[in-house]
Amino acid sequence: MRLCLIKVLPVLCLLVTRVSTDLTCDTVLMLATGNRTMYSVDPSTQADSNSSGVFCRTSIDGIGTCWPRSMAGEMVSRPCPELLYGVRYNTTNKIFRKCLANGTWASKGNYSQCKAILNVQRKSKLHYRIAVIINYMGHCLSLFTLLIAFTLFLRLRSIRCLRNIIHWNLISAFILRNATWFIVQLTMSPDVHESNVPWCRLVTTLYNYFHMANFFWMFGEGCYLHTAIVLTYSTDRLKKWMFICIGWCIPLPIIVAWAFGKLYYDNEKCWFGKRAGVYTDYIYQGPMILVLMINFIFLFNIVRILMTKLRASTTSETIQYRKAVKATLVLLPLLGITYMLFFVNPGEDEVSQIVFIYFNSFLQSFQGFFVSVFYCFLNSEVRSAVRKRWHRWQDKHSIRTRVARAMSIPTSPSRLSFHSIKQSTSV
Repeated sequence: MRLCLIKVLPVLCLLVTRVSTDLTCDTVLMLATGNRTMYSVDPSTQADSNSSGVFCRTSIDGIGTCWPRSMAGEMVSRPCPELLYGVRYNTTNKIFRKCLANGTWASKGNYSQCKAILNVQRKSKLHYRIAVIINYMGHCLSLFTLLIAFTLFLRLRSIRCLRNIIHWNLISAFILRNATWFIVQLTMSPDVHESNVPWCRLVTTLYNYFHMANFFWMFGEGCYLHTAIVLTYSTDRLKKWMFICIGWCIPLPIIVAWAFGKLYYDNEKCWFGKRAGVYTDYIYQGPMILVLMINFIFLFNIVRILMTKLRASTTSETIQYRKAVKATLVLLPLLGITYMLFFVNPGEDEVSQIVFIYFNSFLQSFQGFFVSVFYCFLNSEVRSAVRKRWHRWQDKHSIRTRVARAMSIPTSPSRLSFHSIKQSTSV
């Protein structure tokens, strides 16, 4: 039946075009196929002329695309076919075909822009799965290293100073953010998103709060360095409670205001994403951008001072400041770049979208790893304290070994006691 229609279609189309050259493509297809989309060969390329000039007649090509009556010399465009041989195509792209000067259609149309949606979807799903794997690996590694760094700052009381306390709180904020990220990934299914239950909105609120805390503790890092180096104040004037207010307290009312905005203006999908025309997310994104810009100004002034006044100084405190500045110079752009990527539109180009997905996934998930490495594992104070603790443990362990060996020497009971005491005393 289909073969018959394919053979009859050119004849019907030719008859229709001879009756009237002004029929539209929709009319031709309806009359020729009984309102069913079929594929045929080109029925006619004869010229049609009138007082206004030479025209190409309405025609259906071998793919099934209907080309309307067009002026000679015109480049005509038509949407790509929606379905061809069981494969869906993107109809927003165009096909092009030339109406030649003699009033006949070019033998072939340009179908190069037509892309199969199925292949694009498969590639998108593949890249999305790889990005998810990168995210999980990065967050797992970050959480593991952050917990080690947190434990080191907790146990090494000899290095407790305001600068390292700020590092410790920054690491704590990253641990809490990574933990809530895992909660979000493991509990929020599409059904939960659609139901918009209260607990999922609470999880989103906590995640955004800890996200803000990361930026405000980085702001605390910048404030401390700027005060100590540029303003040349004594760091004894700086108190721990000031930075606790900056890092933990200031983000709280901002997130509460954002939550009320979401509740009244954008209360859907667990408060993830935003509707068009609703800008409640800028309630907490705006302050984050502001502290990021202030931190960059701080760093500019700090580097300027380091390049001039502190270049010749070799005190231990100045060396620590230099190392802290280097760590901040590396970490702040990392935090800033990953946040600014939310405002970047990669466009419709497939390559740019893939690069955006991978780049964003890597930087977002490995932030905690970079923070723990630069502020803890490469911190000379932490490494020196760990080395001392290790040597102390080794010495203590070796003393116990020597005492145990001395106690195990076979001798009389009275001599054994005297020998053990003597060995212990000499050690």
